[in-house]
Amino acid sequence: MRDPRTILITGASSGIGSALALEYAAPGVTLFLGGRNRDRLELVAEQARAKGAAAEIRQMNVADAEATRAWIEAADDAHPLDLVVANAGISAGTAGLTGGEPEEQVRAVFRTNVDGVLNTVLPMIPRMVARRRGQLALVASLAGYRGVPGAPSYCGSKAAVKVFGEGLRGTLHDAGVGVCVICPGYIRTPMTDVNTFPMPFLMGVEQAARVIRRGLARNKPRIAFPWPMATAVWLLQALPPAWVEPLLRRLPTKSSEAA
Repeated sequence: MRDPRTILITGASSGIGSALALEYAAPGVTLFLGGRNRDRLELVAEQARAKGAAAEIRQMNVADAEATRAWIEAADDAHPLDLVVANAGISAGTAGLTGGEPEEQVRAVFRTNVDGVLNTVLPMIPRMVARRRGQLALVASLAGYRGVPGAPSYCGSKAAVKVFGEGLRGTLHDAGVGVCVICPGYIRTPMTDVNTFPMPFLMGVEQAARVIRRGLARNKPRIAFPWPMATAVWLLQALPPAWVEPLLRRLPTKSSEAA
């Protein structure tokens, strides 16, 4: 959607979510910002208001389906939403662990990264279909192209979001609802700040927000960036697993603490 005026963003208290809020903030724009940290949300809202936007915040956890639905439906009742960005996510890996990730870590990652996306977009689908307009943006990751030993639950959760969003796009096309899947690489955010290994093609969060906004304006099916990293992971997932696995086992691992 080229010029959305009412926008809801989850995970808006930091990282890509807060950068997108400030990228879209302008006179005549209404932002609904959700996240777990109220103080950081309020700071983002104040910055958005300084740019002329109206901004409302809600401290919430997207893993809570009922609370997320209530917030989204109330926002849509007040100001029909043009764009919903399902951005909230957490990351975790296998650093310092033996025998794989703990069960609770795996389930926590999927609760936020998969169930949280579903809890965000499913309440809006019938409403946007009824209006025959609107756009849903699902934030996946380049990590969702191929599972790596250092972060199996994170890769798996983002793969689920990517494939679900790509299928949903075709399902909703004739109803006039746009669906875009966003697949960032390494972006400088609190999530990547915990990484102690080199991150190729690391991009600033403000630049990432500009890339995403341009892609959403064009209703691109998949917004994958930066392009050198996107090309590399596309090639990686296309190669036979027997060729790739020895290399992947040598890669550094992500922190085992969900963030």
